[in-house]
Amino acid sequence: MDNQTRAMRVLIAAAAFVIVVAGLRAAQTILVPFLLSAFIAVISAPPLFWLQRRRVPMPIALLVIVAGLVAIGMLFGMLVGTSIEDFSNALPTYRTRLTEYTTTLLAWLKAWGFDIPEKTLLRSFNPAAVMGIAASTLSGFGAVLTNAFLILLTVIFILFEASSLPSKLRSTLVNPEVSLADLEAIATHIQGYIAIKTVTSLITGVAIAVWLAIIGVDYPLLWGVLAFLLNYVPNIGSIIAAVPAVLVALIQGGEGSALLAIVGYVVVNVVVGNALEPRLMGRGLGLSTLVVFLSLVFWGWVLGPVGMLLSVPLTVTLKIALASNQDTRWIAVLLGSKADLSYTVATPVLPTEGADTECQEKDQ
Repeated sequence: MDNQTRAMRVLIAAAAFVIVVAGLRAAQTILVPFLLSAFIAVISAPPLFWLQRRRVPMPIALLVIVAGLVAIGMLFGMLVGTSIEDFSNALPTYRTRLTEYTTTLLAWLKAWGFDIPEKTLLRSFNPAAVMGIAASTLSGFGAVLTNAFLILLTVIFILFEASSLPSKLRSTLVNPEVSLADLEAIATHIQGYIAIKTVTSLITGVAIAVWLAIIGVDYPLLWGVLAFLLNYVPNIGSIIAAVPAVLVALIQGGEGSALLAIVGYVVVNVVVGNALEPRLMGRGLGLSTLVVFLSLVFWGWVLGPVGMLLSVPLTVTLKIALASNQDTRWIAVLLGSKADLSYTVATPVLPTEGADTECQEKDQ
């Protein structure tokens, strides 16, 4: 293949990528509820299958799971809905107080010989704008809940199809036993990752909410929910979740309260993120910090706040799928963290067709 043909193929692939991304962004209103439904279905599938293994009939098992989802959704709406509204109403006051703190900081810096123009500082770093971003992000999550009925219906249909999908694939695949085993291995790792991440995120959110309530920060449940959601984004998600809560603590109780809030976030994220989560999840499913940041920016731009929430699960799913094939495993290694270089990717590498033939010839 000459250089001109190779360059043409690269250009065509790049153009196709741009078209696909533009289509995803244009179809955001349809894709976001569907992806969120798939995410909830993946979390709900293990308890559904567990009930079925206990010989609970499928309709009853599904009814139990749906009832649990509805109860959680209603509890979430009651606890957080009011807090989001109150926080949005109090936002102008917080912005005014943060502007006053910024002016005080500028005066303090000027007294030490650092003469920074106020307009320049506010263009580069504006704490009041951070509060606005936090409010709009939370409102974006709340807006998704307006499609709760559609999301719930989609989850029900996905779970119904999940039980009958193996039999459908078995009747269509050429080598069903091998292919189904490969797909089951990939699905198991994806479910395991999302389930463990959900548990650790829940622990993080509860711990943050309790700590902020103890030190007297407003809207502790709101910041706990934000910590729960953004904990799906490793490394940088906890930092993003901490910023608005620390700023509120600074406005309410001054530097001491803000310092206590920072200490709480650091302790919780060190214990959960560096001790508990690696022990439960193991290595091989991590992503490099650069990939995490780029996926957060990319999926957040394409799908909005829900894209930020699902950015890392989507990228990890892609990594697991790529790691399952020898031809694409190198891409999974590039997406992974440094620990992956000394550890086999968690998903077993599945042989390609050519590799199968070669192994059979050697056995003969």
